[in-house]
Amino acid sequence: MTRPPPDITVDLESPTPPFEQIRSQIAGHVRGGLLPAGSRLPTMRALAADLGVAVGTVARAYSELEAAGLVASRRRTGTVVTGSAAPSVDAEQGVRSIAADLAARARRDGVDAETVLAIVRAAVTAVPRTAPPAQQRPPSVRTTAAT
Repeated sequence: MTRPPPDITVDLESPTPPFEQIRSQIAGHVRGGLLPAGSRLPTMRALAADLGVAVGTVARAYSELEAAGLVASRRRTGTVVTGSAAPSVDAEQGVRSIAADLAARARRDGVDAETVLAIVRAAVTAVPRTAPPAQQRPPSVRTTAAT
């Protein structure tokens, strides 16, 4: 099934690296059903040209999508969506709980939302996607009051 991909954009002024912007948008489109299984993604070269980024930037995004099980690179058909590798409900709930604790701590300590989001984006980007799940967990967030 060949279907044009939804719009993908890159903000070069964003603190989020371009490869991560591309990866997260495509992953969101896959999980949201805009790119169903069997959909072909643009070639790395074509997407890089469209976005004004280096081919290696798109290659890294595609590589991380492949490591997450969302796409597969095939010799004759290019990069194809394989399905939606959604996290388990328990895993997602655990992350939501940690996020709520982080938000409460940030508000209590006077850290604005944009700074918190930038910190979380940087932390998520710093964790290799190919690491085993036990290594991907961030250190526990402590919500105790400072003494």
